[in-house]
Amino acid sequence: MHPAYSVILFTTASGAGYGLLALLSLGGLMGLTPLHPWMGFTGFLTAFVLITAGLLSSTFHLGHPERSWRAFSQWRSSWLSREGVAAVLTYAPAGLFGLAWFLGETAHWAWSLAGWAGIVCAIATVYCTGMIYASLKTIRQWYTPLVAPIYVLMAAATGALLLNLLLVLFGALAAWALWLAVGALAVAFLAKIAYWFSIDNARKTYTAESATGLGRFGKVRPLDAPHSRANFIMREMGYAVGRKHSRILRRLAVILLFAVPLISTSIMIAYIDGALLPLALLATVSAGIGVAIERWLFFAEASHVAMLFYGNERA
Repeated sequence: MHPAYSVILFTTASGAGYGLLALLSLGGLMGLTPLHPWMGFTGFLTAFVLITAGLLSSTFHLGHPERSWRAFSQWRSSWLSREGVAAVLTYAPAGLFGLAWFLGETAHWAWSLAGWAGIVCAIATVYCTGMIYASLKTIRQWYTPLVAPIYVLMAAATGALLLNLLLVLFGALAAWALWLAVGALAVAFLAKIAYWFSIDNARKTYTAESATGLGRFGKVRPLDAPHSRANFIMREMGYAVGRKHSRILRRLAVILLFAVPLISTSIMIAYIDGALLPLALLATVSAGIGVAIERWLFFAEASHVAMLFYGNERA
């Protein structure tokens, strides 16, 4: 599949924003994070900017962005529609809890309820994003139960790194936040390795014979090309990344998304009273670049069954 940069920006930026929103709210509700008004303001503003920028960028690859509002009407059957509804719903409770944090009113049960509702909506939105892809039977690399959990884990990992950076800036860094980032990164790494192993070793069950229903007659091959020149399907669904380049980019994603942040965060745990801002910045920026590479590969390595009609033997 052709990697659309607007969708890569959407899934990475909004994922980190929802992760930060959920973890910051959780820390405030559990009494783990100091309820400093300006720290809450900065944290929630950063989360909302990332979320909003991501959501807006998701419309850039549409032929008619002005019609995107129609997606909200299909929430009964469409994960895309459910994602949109959940994304919009998140703003209200999360915004109310952020306002309560800034005003110092979080002790009231109503504000606490808003905080928990914001956490649930944020997680649900990221899960729905993952399910948009995991529900597509026509793409073998996406139609797997690992996809949606990985989206949630990536959001948690990048959000935890942003939370650590925020806590460092306000002099409120705590061991629990560092260990949370380490745990989220480690689990996300294991899940991603399992995903890569799964798609590399899965049987390619989609064939030209099964696609045409002519398998009972033997080997199927096209007599003529469906089109005389490249078309939309070939450009968007026929994009393929070479195996050599895929291996290099996977290693780069592992280094930037997992290794560098894990090492930086581990050093921060060992020297929690030191000057930690450069390490927190390094971990956050490295993970941001790494998750963009990981997400690009997620699209580039996917093969659509439509390409069976354009010469591919298996998908």
